[in-house]
Amino acid sequence: MRLIMIAAGVTFTTLPAYAQTITPPYAQLAPGQKIAFSAGTPVTWQVNNGSGTGITKDGVYTAPATPPNPAVVTITAVSTANPDNTSTATVTLLAAPLTGTTLYVATNGRDTNPGTEAEPFATLQHAASVAKPGDTVLASAGTYNKLLTLSASGTAAAPITFASKPGETAIIDGTGLAIPGGQNGLITLNSVSNVIIEGFKLQNYTTASVNDVPIGIYITGAGNGVQIINNRITGITTTAKTSAAACANGTAAASNALGVAVYGSRAPAAIAGFVFSGNEVDHLLTGCSETVSINGNVTNFAVLSNDIHDNNNIGIDSEGFEQVAPKPAYDQARNGVVRGNLVYNITSYGNPDYGKTYSADGIYVDGGTKIVIEQNVVHNVDLGIEMASETPGHDTNYITARNNLVYACNANGISIGGYAGNVGGSDHITIVNNTLYGNDTRNTGSGEFQIQFHATSNVFRNNIAFAGPQGLIVNSFTASEPKPALLNNNLYYYAGGDTNATFLWQGKTYTGLSAYQKASAQDVATTFANPLFISPRDQDFDLQSASPAFGAGIDLGTSVLGTVDIAGNPRISAAKKVTLGAYQQ
Repeated sequence: MRLIMIAAGVTFTTLPAYAQTITPPYAQLAPGQKIAFSAGTPVTWQVNNGSGTGITKDGVYTAPATPPNPAVVTITAVSTANPDNTSTATVTLLAAPLTGTTLYVATNGRDTNPGTEAEPFATLQHAASVAKPGDTVLASAGTYNKLLTLSASGTAAAPITFASKPGETAIIDGTGLAIPGGQNGLITLNSVSNVIIEGFKLQNYTTASVNDVPIGIYITGAGNGVQIINNRITGITTTAKTSAAACANGTAAASNALGVAVYGSRAPAAIAGFVFSGNEVDHLLTGCSETVSINGNVTNFAVLSNDIHDNNNIGIDSEGFEQVAPKPAYDQARNGVVRGNLVYNITSYGNPDYGKTYSADGIYVDGGTKIVIEQNVVHNVDLGIEMASETPGHDTNYITARNNLVYACNANGISIGGYAGNVGGSDHITIVNNTLYGNDTRNTGSGEFQIQFHATSNVFRNNIAFAGPQGLIVNSFTASEPKPALLNNNLYYYAGGDTNATFLWQGKTYTGLSAYQKASAQDVATTFANPLFISPRDQDFDLQSASPAFGAGIDLGTSVLGTVDIAGNPRISAAKKVTLGAYQQ
């Protein structure tokens, strides 16, 4: 058990993530095939965090007749004794029953062997050179100190799978390895389709040079159906010191490392149907770069149920307009979902490229479009969720952030709009039914909900914002746009009382909700009251039965609100009422 102190004087007791054990953690199923999951203790079962179907109360899941795109579902076991105790498995959905050969790799094998379990290969690279569509490569426990580059593709019915042997963990270790071409992954996939990487530990790929970019998993070019599942990526680092200016300008002197880089670098062919599910990515030193980066011509992607923590820059980033794809019209991550992730302990403070600044997002959309960010828990990062664009003349747009919990962040809980007047902005960002609690613990003056430059046609409704130590709830500090957002039907609170709560609108400060409402003509149906969380100290932000949030929301339809809340409960009650914040009931 770990204790996290925040500046507001509250101690949060952080419980282990995904503590409920679920088996198997991964499966591949063709249409109509079944699998039985078990959890060891009484649980309820969810498909896609409660928004999907196909599982019985006993944990038997049946694959649908037509696989979705991306071709994956998540299965979650929720403890009946403690609903905060959960575990998630991933199922790859195939187009047809899988056929193929199983090839084996072991540290005591030989590449001249036939690749059987009794006579395994020695290297993953040799197994990759002989694997065909439908084949599975299983690596025994041990440390493999060689890079793996994949160039052969599978099919939707017959993917090529690389996995640790069941019950074991194969480690791909980068200690002492070079970085070919100045940018390379411990595992690199260049324009491949229908390849699955599952159950490895990738570690210790490092540089001290601004000329090299080490990456845990590097996916580039174009291709369909790549899935990265249940891996741990740790110790990917750069110690090359540059500057924040070098980062902002993207100069050659910038230092960079990434846990996962998905770079759609061709056009019109895209990286499509990409899945990143059930992974842990931790203890990275990424310099100017991100922990998980989805950038360029990438479409129909899913980032699901990952544990992203203890890194020194952005957690999950969906990017555009950075000249990754050769045609500007395609240079934008789009049509994605970021769901059910746990993101915490992310800060740029002390990062040599940023110094003493709090500028690392937990979840960031920088130039992406048509992305849903839902059911995530983000805490103890710098900025909780940010949706903006760093590219002048371009906006992040048509993003929905719903049913998320964001608390104890160093700076703001949710932010939209460009960070300066000379960069891009945000338009058509819909922020609904989120719970923000006790953010801006480092007194940065950014508050719970921040609106910056070039924000237009945005919505902030049905949210709960419980102000942090400064009492700043809404922070629209610039008048760069006359109507940056519509705010209404929210619940605000500050422990210091309404008379001490502050609001900035169009650069002017107001004390108390009514003064802000009158001056801004915003939040006219918003109330100031204690939401009555069950126990914030124990991270239980569900609501007591007397909470004023129950039934106080506006029904904006399931296309906006989603069908379920953060816990997988129906978002709209039987009485057709909507509760404010991330929890419906």
